[in-house]
Amino acid sequence: MADLEHDEIIRSALREDMPDGDVTSESIIPPAAVSEAILLAKEDGILAGLPVVRRVFEIIDKNIDFRPEFEDGAKFQKDAVLARLKGPTVSLLKGERTALNFLQRLSGIATATRHFVDAVAGTKTRILDTRKTTPGLRRLEKYAVRMGGGQNHRLGLSDMVLIKDNHIRHVGNITESIRRARANAPPGMKVEVEVATVDEACQALAARADIVMLDNMSLEDMRKVAGVYAGRVPIEVSGNVTLDRAREIAAIGVDFISVGALTHSARALDISLEFLS
Repeated sequence: MADLEHDEIIRSALREDMPDGDVTSESIIPPAAVSEAILLAKEDGILAGLPVVRRVFEIIDKNIDFRPEFEDGAKFQKDAVLARLKGPTVSLLKGERTALNFLQRLSGIATATRHFVDAVAGTKTRILDTRKTTPGLRRLEKYAVRMGGGQNHRLGLSDMVLIKDNHIRHVGNITESIRRARANAPPGMKVEVEVATVDEACQALAARADIVMLDNMSLEDMRKVAGVYAGRVPIEVSGNVTLDRAREIAAIGVDFISVGALTHSARALDISLEFLS
């Protein structure tokens, strides 16, 4: 992750937290005070966002020394020291909440992703994210998914054709929707189609969709589609996929499971900034 890549997001977060400075720290802490601190894990997890944390403190004060003890994507346990910091006390306090907000959120996403990845281990199924992300934080949250071992679906609407129910409802049918996409989308762009029934899946496959997404289908119907088409075209499963169902779905032989909960419902991990002096 490039240090400067997410500066706009970080600066916006800092402006939100202290539009006119940190009145508490600046009122009671001497400007010359220096402190040491650690980022401390309060539970087990998968790390994501440490370069963002480093950048938060660099933007606030270049005199802060930031020394990571882990790399993003690494597994850590409760009570692990994730990084060490030393610098002006006021500056450390100014960055504390913003840095933790990023780190807790992104590590929570990475950890949730790893749970799903572990659940389908040994199968050919890969875990994908969705566009159900926090507005403005999509690149960071999709980065966290990768740190957890998942893969990114499309970043946005410009990346690929994904024909969904509302598209089909407006056009009239799946076959015509795919025909129009082939005729008008950029050359070589893949066309994925979301289907809700076995019959719709057959229509999409007959019209030569590149990928078929089985949306909220029963296991029985998933098996019917996979039994005929697995290996002929990539099959993705989506819609209310919970961790306890992931293994059973993967065993059907699908290629991908997309999980919106990785980003829209991941619980922030418990990580704190503890001052040592």
